Amino acid sequence: MQPFVTHTGIAVPLERDNVDTDAIMPKQFMKAIARTGFGPYVFDEWRFEDSGYYGKPATERLPKPDFVLNRPRYAGASILLAGRNFGCGSSREHAPWALQQYGFRVLIARSFADIFYNNCCKNGMLPVVLTGDEISYLFKAVDKTPGYQLCVDLLRRSVSASDGFHAHFDMELAQRTHLIEGIDEVGATLKHAEEITNFEATYLGGRPWL
Repeated sequence: MQPFVTHTGIAVPLERDNVDTDAIMPKQFMKAIARTGFGPYVFDEWRFEDSGYYGKPATERLPKPDFVLNRPRYAGASILLAGRNFGCGSSREHAPWALQQYGFRVLIARSFADIFYNNCCKNGMLPVVLTGDEISYLFKAVDKTPGYQLCVDLLRRSVSASDGFHAHFDMELAQRTHLIEGIDEVGATLKHAEEITNFEATYLGGRPWL
């Protein structure tokens, strides 16, 4: 997966709590067997008037002009701001796939559902937890400043903006290291492939009956 060190991008506000994975990636799109092509359908029922299906071009859809992702001022946004308990509901990994494939590199929220948080990390997308006051400030700043950008630095565990906003966030060392290196748990295990092979040879060599 793509390593994550720093990212600067336009922030888009989704000022809602308890956004579940069915809203992020509705169940009808999970019939697809590939891991790609989900980006156009993220928040599908909130973004479009008509019912969609996997493979239906966005040019044939009827967008809801009031939904935040359909507003021209947020075109190209790569940082999503949300409220509490983002990614709750089922554990479908399609939800982070869709957000990432839509173009998001960073999700910033007051809190995340645990499984969703871990799935983001495993797919190279950074979930950042900030305090309620910090999130409230960002919602107001984004609303009043078109093109409001944030710089997210995983090495320093910081979020900053040109208006002077600056915040720190916590993240487990292993998850942070994996994101920076661009690997998941399998990749981390394979870094020790030679040691594993040597151990297996020694272990089996002393147990010929296995």
